[in-house]
Amino acid sequence: MAFQRDIVSVLAERVAEPNMMLMQVVVGPRQTGKSTAIAQMLETCSFPSHSVSADDVLTPNEEWLSTEWQQARNMVQKHGDAVVLVVDEIQKVPQWANVVKGLWDADRRNGLALKVVLSGSSALLVRKGLEDSLAGRFELLHSTHWSWKECEEAFGYSFDDYLFFGGYPGAAPFVADEKRWRSYMREAIIEPTISKDVLEGEVVRKPALLRALFELGAQFSAQELSYNKILGQLTEAGNTTTLAHYLDLLDKAGMLRGLQKYSDKALMSRKSSPRFLAYDTSLMVASTGYTKEVFRGDSARWGHVVESAVGAYLLAQSKKEGFSVHWWRQGVYEVDFVLSDSQNLAAIEVKSGRTKSQGGMAKFLEKYPHARRIVVGGAAAGAVDLQSFLAGEVPLF
Repeated sequence: MAFQRDIVSVLAERVAEPNMMLMQVVVGPRQTGKSTAIAQMLETCSFPSHSVSADDVLTPNEEWLSTEWQQARNMVQKHGDAVVLVVDEIQKVPQWANVVKGLWDADRRNGLALKVVLSGSSALLVRKGLEDSLAGRFELLHSTHWSWKECEEAFGYSFDDYLFFGGYPGAAPFVADEKRWRSYMREAIIEPTISKDVLEGEVVRKPALLRALFELGAQFSAQELSYNKILGQLTEAGNTTTLAHYLDLLDKAGMLRGLQKYSDKALMSRKSSPRFLAYDTSLMVASTGYTKEVFRGDSARWGHVVESAVGAYLLAQSKKEGFSVHWWRQGVYEVDFVLSDSQNLAAIEVKSGRTKSQGGMAKFLEKYPHARRIVVGGAAAGAVDLQSFLAGEVPLF
C-alpha cells in the first residue's frame, strides 16, 4: 500500500462531513504531493466524484471550468446524493476565483450537495485568488515539505540522509546519485517554481535579481544578512524595497523565508535585517554545489544544515498550528528561533556543533521570563534530542 500522509485522512474526514459548508483548498509548495493526497482521499471516499485538472486541457478557461462544474451538478441530480468535485491546477484558469465564487454561491442558494476540493501547484496564484474573492468560503489544508518521520517511513532515509536531501518525495529515487539528485532539484523543482509559480504570476521587473536572491539566500540559510550586504553580493542592481518584495514572493512560493527579529513592537520587527531560512534543507544544499561528504566534514556548514532543518520544521508546523516564527538578537546575544502566538512564547536554541555566542537564551529569558525554553541537541541538562524534535515529539508551547 502506498504511503499516506496525515493530510489524506484530514481531507477525507472533512469531505465525509454531512454538511460540508466550506470548500477545501490544498495549498503548498510544488512537488510536495498535493495531487497524490487528493487521489488517495478519493480512493477511500464513499461519495461519487468528478475530478479534473486544468493541466489536461490546452486552454483552460472560464467556460471550461463552468462546464466541468455543471458535470458535477448533473451527477448530484442523477445520484440524489452528495458528489465530490476536484479541480487541480485551478490557478491555470484565468479569473478562476471569480468564477468559483459565482458557482459556489449559486449552489449554496439552491441547496446543492456539492463538496468542492481545489488545489494548485502555484501557491502564490492560489492564495491571491483566495484573498481577492473567496473570503469566508474555504478552509486551507497545507501540504508542507515532508518531515523526517515521513521520509524515514516512506523512503528509508537515515537521519543524515534527511538532513541533507530534505523532504521532496519526487527527489527520493535519486539520492544514491548526488549529481542526478542535484539536477532534479534544480530542473524539476527550483527553476519551475521560480519561472512558473513566481515570475508568471507576479510583476517582477528584475527576474535575474530574484533568482540571484534565492541562490544567495538558500546558501546562507540560517544566517543573517542585512539588505545592504545582500545588495553588495549581487551583480544585478536593486534596492532594499525591491529585495524585500522579492523575498516575500519567494516566501509565499514556499522557497525562502526572511525571518524577522522578534520584538514586542511590530514596527521594529518589520524593519530588522532578515535571517534567511530555506523551507527545506534540499534547497540550501542544491544551491551550494557541495557534496554530502563536504558538508559532513565541515562542522560550521553542517551546523547551518542542522539549524536550517530545525527552522524548516518550525515553518511547516507554523502553517498547521498558526504561530509565528522569528529569531532574536540583542547586541552579541542571540536566540536561534522564537515562536509566538496570541498567548504563548517559546525560545529555541539549537546546539548544532558550530561556534556561537553564549548567553543568548539567558538574556532573552531575562526580558521575557514567561517564555518556554527549548534547547535542541547537545548534552546540557534538559536538552531534547534533535531526532526527537524533528519527529514532532517535543511540545513547542
